[in-house]
Amino acid sequence: MQKFRVKALLCLAIFAPSAFAGVTVTAPANNSNVSPSVQFVATATTSCANGIAAMGIYTAPFVRAYLVNGASLNHSLTLNPGTYKTVVQAWDNCGGSSTTPITITVGSGGSPAPGTKTFANLHQQSGWTGYALLPTSFAICGSCKPTGPQATWSRKTGIGSPSVSGSATQHDIGGQTQYADILWNNHLIGDFSSQGLPDWSKTLVPTLHNFVYDVYFYGTNLPASQALEFDINQFVNGKSFIWGHECRIAGGHQWDVWNNKAQKWVPTGVPCNPINNAWNHLVLQVQRTSTDELLFQSITLNGAKATLNHLDAPTTTNWYGVTINYQQDLNHQPQPYSIWLDKLNFNYW
Repeated sequence: MQKFRVKALLCLAIFAPSAFAGVTVTAPANNSNVSPSVQFVATATTSCANGIAAMGIYTAPFVRAYLVNGASLNHSLTLNPGTYKTVVQAWDNCGGSSTTPITITVGSGGSPAPGTKTFANLHQQSGWTGYALLPTSFAICGSCKPTGPQATWSRKTGIGSPSVSGSATQHDIGGQTQYADILWNNHLIGDFSSQGLPDWSKTLVPTLHNFVYDVYFYGTNLPASQALEFDINQFVNGKSFIWGHECRIAGGHQWDVWNNKAQKWVPTGVPCNPINNAWNHLVLQVQRTSTDELLFQSITLNGAKATLNHLDAPTTTNWYGVTINYQQDLNHQPQPYSIWLDKLNFNYW
């Protein structure tokens, strides 16, 4: 019955004056390059007293890929490489209709390169350990417990809502300490591998030069976060490569990257404005160059790709392997908040 209702609304829209204020699409960005998994986030408003009836996504003329009732839309489509002149459309209950066109290019660059291996759905898996980092040193607090009081944290898997895949993981933090951070770390390859890849012979990790951290995240109170951090780490040949990425939220809505030698954050000038009460899709791509430098290649948030090509130098270490981090920070007025992660995939080659 739903499809006939929408057809009727479409027909009425031809003859009825539109009462729409419009359709606002917050993701993907118009004329952006995106990965094959494209997150669409949009809302619609109207002066119609009866409100919005439905919203839909068209990937080509008359090719509707998705339809949902109500005035908001948050849905991921998997598309083949190519250029798409997509349209997000809304229909109200007074016979009005409004559209917003969004042109996107889905490139093979959004797909794993030949020879790429993937750890899929890491958010669902074991191997994650949480730590509290307290000011001013922000070293790991050995005496801190998940129950507080300085900082509190927990991690729950198998969350059905909100979720993209049907099974998200919820990360909760709180406590009494201003700017306290909670870091979750997972050893993927090498020392303490959670994936069964200890690489005892030390033949795998030295061959790895390219990494992609691909994740969806959702927050209901993002302003409570000073920052969200996503890190890729490689320890090889006595050198430490930490590709730290920090999305400052209360801290100023900008992406910072980690300076390994100076041990400080460096502003990139790239805005970071994740959407509250919506799924945000983040893709980070980095490389260890042939000359053993850290190359921060790109940050893609909700389809908007920022190319950094920022180089940094490694430090020394006795560690060996590849790890990833996820971190949440409290702001100057600490209050508990939650972030959900979903479809956390890590590509390496």
